[in-house]
Amino acid sequence: MGKVVKLNSGYDMPMIGLGTWQAKPEEVKKAVETALNVGYRHIDTAPGYHNEEAIGETVEKWIQDSGNSREDIFLTTKLPCYYGDTSEDIEYFVNQSLKCLRVDYIDLYLIHMPFTFKSNSERNGPLKEPDGSLVKARTDHVQIWKKLEELVKLQKLKSIGVSNFNADQLKRLYEIAEIKPAVNQIELHAACQQGEMQVLCKELGVRITGYSPLGSPGVNTHFQNKYGFTKEITNLISHPTVEDLAKKYNRTPAQILLRFLVQMDVTVIPKSSNPSRIEENFKIFDFSLLTEDVEQMKSIDQGEHGRILDFLFFKGVENHPEYPFIVPKSG
Repeated sequence: MGKVVKLNSGYDMPMIGLGTWQAKPEEVKKAVETALNVGYRHIDTAPGYHNEEAIGETVEKWIQDSGNSREDIFLTTKLPCYYGDTSEDIEYFVNQSLKCLRVDYIDLYLIHMPFTFKSNSERNGPLKEPDGSLVKARTDHVQIWKKLEELVKLQKLKSIGVSNFNADQLKRLYEIAEIKPAVNQIELHAACQQGEMQVLCKELGVRITGYSPLGSPGVNTHFQNKYGFTKEITNLISHPTVEDLAKKYNRTPAQILLRFLVQMDVTVIPKSSNPSRIEENFKIFDFSLLTEDVEQMKSIDQGEHGRILDFLFFKGVENHPEYPFIVPKSG
């Protein structure tokens, strides 16, 4: 199953998982089955990905067919940013995820975003104003966390954490938490290395999971199809430094990018639906980068300029009091 790390909750989390953002149900079924057969034991999803049900069906069937047990699989899902603003809303979404995933507990449950919106009537997305902007909800991290702690005690959740929180938000939550956040899942790749957050999380004993660890090469297709825009993004797979190291180590560029993060003690959740790439991405524990090559990889970092996902596609999100990033100045 690859290497595991110990969370502050006492549970083990595999250092590599399969990311499933942008994976449609039929696509995700094949990807999850391939990943589990290759050796992955960590699957990451969220209600907003609209594929929990397909993942639950595939994992359940794989367990039955393979003779493995539920305890062998580590499932991460999340409280959607459109949950609303009451404790009852939180419990509703936890129960929905349990039902869709066909399990009686979730290994790691994250607050997906530090900001929240009102839910639409179907409770499957944010409520929109006539101009397309999202209807903001009161966001009380303390209230959310207390409810999640309660659900841990009810054994519905094993570990709890956050996603996309900035340093101040994480510190504030950590100070009031009875059960400390186990993970902060953030965008982290060679072009956006989040050095300060890495230092803070080590100090607090909070694990980092890096999403988009390959730099999300297909994200512009998603942006164009769903939101009608594209962004200038560094192609890490074809970056000269990465290509040179891939040749040096006789590995793929993706393996170099993932190995770099794992050597920095970051858990990674690369997304792919290509069977050979799913297998390649998993084979990162049988080699190490030399110190000088790690330093070369560190030099690729662009800081905030390397961030791909600033969530400004949620119309009006930058005006939410818990928006976590500095809005780039135009012009």
